[in-house]
Amino acid sequence: MTVASHELEQPPASLADRAYAAIQDRLIMLDIPPMAPIDDLAVAESLDMGRTPVREALKRLEIDRLVISYPRRGTFATGVDITDLAYVSEIRVQLEPLAARRAAETSGDAVRAGLAELAERIQHTDVHTLNRTDLMHWDLRVHRAIYRAAGNPHLEDTLVRYNNLATRIFCLFLDRITHFDRHIGEHIGLLRAIADGDGDEAAQLAREHVTGFETAIRAII
Repeated sequence: MTVASHELEQPPASLADRAYAAIQDRLIMLDIPPMAPIDDLAVAESLDMGRTPVREALKRLEIDRLVISYPRRGTFATGVDITDLAYVSEIRVQLEPLAARRAAETSGDAVRAGLAELAERIQHTDVHTLNRTDLMHWDLRVHRAIYRAAGNPHLEDTLVRYNNLATRIFCLFLDRITHFDRHIGEHIGLLRAIADGDGDEAAQLAREHVTGFETAIRAII
């Protein structure tokens, strides 16, 4: 069972949104390597669209700290600096539990049922059979589903941005991380706690998930 990137969110509404989602995915997954130059014409051709929506997307991605533009030099993917791990984790360890608690305590029955169903799908998926990209898409899908369920668009936007940065670090070291199945397995308990409406448990599991990620990365660097 695989998870395509288009399953993560609602389909983008405009060409600029489509370009933003597609380029963001390539940057997060390191398909566009850190510090690599980004040719907007080549990207536009690969997405079968004009340069204008791609340029609009790149401006948004610069705000997200995924690309950087230099006068007369062009646009580049930002580097992945391991020193950012502490800064990103410092933010996520405060906001991820908040999102999980809000999702558990304020989301409707339909939303919680959807999260419970997602937990079941994960439990019945053999993560050892998934490739690198599908593994990371699972991780992204779970986190973004929880952020959306929290019902606070400002919190959601902030967490998506910082989780994207964390995912780039994750991808950089993914081949050296052992027991990745445990990381994915933690999603099951977290999703079920939210589905059960247990805000305390959801917040605690979210906090442990973030700190466990940082610990796992630091153990191999």
